[in-house]
Amino acid sequence: MEPRRPFSYRDDPAVPPFPDDRPLVVFDGECGFCSRDIRFLLKHDRRGRYRFTPAQSPLGTALMRHYGFNAVNYETSLLIEDGRVHQRSAGVLRTVAGLGGAWRLARLLMLVPRPIRDFVYDRVAANRMRIAGRLDTCHVPPPHQRARFL
Repeated sequence: MEPRRPFSYRDDPAVPPFPDDRPLVVFDGECGFCSRDIRFLLKHDRRGRYRFTPAQSPLGTALMRHYGFNAVNYETSLLIEDGRVHQRSAGVLRTVAGLGGAWRLARLLMLVPRPIRDFVYDRVAANRMRIAGRLDTCHVPPPHQRARFL
């Protein structure tokens, strides 16, 4: 994936406008593993820093396509922060570190070379449905968290 300038999605007519003042996590809403990750983030993101959208939503699909990813078989989740996209291991580590507190130590894993981190990420991603199963529907957040889902 070639780098894009920050906020390039704003100029893409296929991407619906969305509030991008906070980081956005695009995740596979049918993946049990991914849905557990989102519940983890909701539990530990006490500052309400992150917003979320399933890759199956119009916004999620448009962002996946904008960044050159398959919009049917989701091969990665995305973190869009300050107008830049982070994928695979970098996206996960940045997201966890962004929770603050002791979670910031996740940044130390960025010292592991990207090819090694992404190799591990890809093995988990390729087997995620076997690990956690497929959901019939996307995660439905409780009423007090719905505003964080786009």
